[in-house]
Amino acid sequence: MAERSGAKADTMEMGGMPLMEHIGELRKRVILIIIVLVLALVGGLFGAEPLFDYLVDAAPSGQIDLSAFSPWDAISLYMKFAFIISFIVVIPFTLFQLWAFVKPALGKKEQRATLRYIPGALFMFLAGLAFAYYVIFPMAYSFTEKVTANLGLKQVYGANQYFSFLFNILVPMSLLFELPIVILFLTRIGILSPDLLRKLRKLAWFVMAVVGVVVTPPDVISDLLVAVPLILLYEVSVLLSASAYNKRLRRAAEREAEFDEED
Repeated sequence: MAERSGAKADTMEMGGMPLMEHIGELRKRVILIIIVLVLALVGGLFGAEPLFDYLVDAAPSGQIDLSAFSPWDAISLYMKFAFIISFIVVIPFTLFQLWAFVKPALGKKEQRATLRYIPGALFMFLAGLAFAYYVIFPMAYSFTEKVTANLGLKQVYGANQYFSFLFNILVPMSLLFELPIVILFLTRIGILSPDLLRKLRKLAWFVMAVVGVVVTPPDVISDLLVAVPLILLYEVSVLLSASAYNKRLRRAAEREAEFDEED
């Protein structure tokens, strides 16, 4: 009896595909993502130095002199820049693999609609990078310089510390800007619903406010300049989710009506 139930589980269908084939397909997609991540990291190592030079020249206070306080600082910086560059490549590729994985369960219209989210994800990631670098980072940088000057300290910048400070602002903000695309995509494939997002609204607002406080100087204006755009992003995500959910329900009703007519 146990053997029979085990065999039944192995042949259980998920989206028209046996369970074991489903797991094998998922493993293949994950392996592809890992391969692309490794290749992007290698490419990122070649792009690390030009990006480093640009960010040093474009520092908020003008070109700055950076120091290495450890023999490992340069290697650590190369890896950090490589990861940032690889993220830009891997995020849209990961979304494409997710789309390819759920594609058999989607209708042809849904396949075309969800495929369009991939360039959108790259655009939102870059928009998040720009917002973090050109709006949030200068505020945080100016605040730390003022505090240092008020204490009469001489600022000596460690390269690793400076870019850790920068990336701790850039990376979370860039990922948060993916929120509308991810929510819209997950709604399209039936994982999320606008009702669930509305129930989580208070928690989401709290998280956005915490992020605004953590990544900016401790003053109300700076906190609002970050928290308000993030909250607006969430609200836009809820509206997009509601629109996608209603379209999905209409298509499901149309398909059901077509089946009833055929019967």
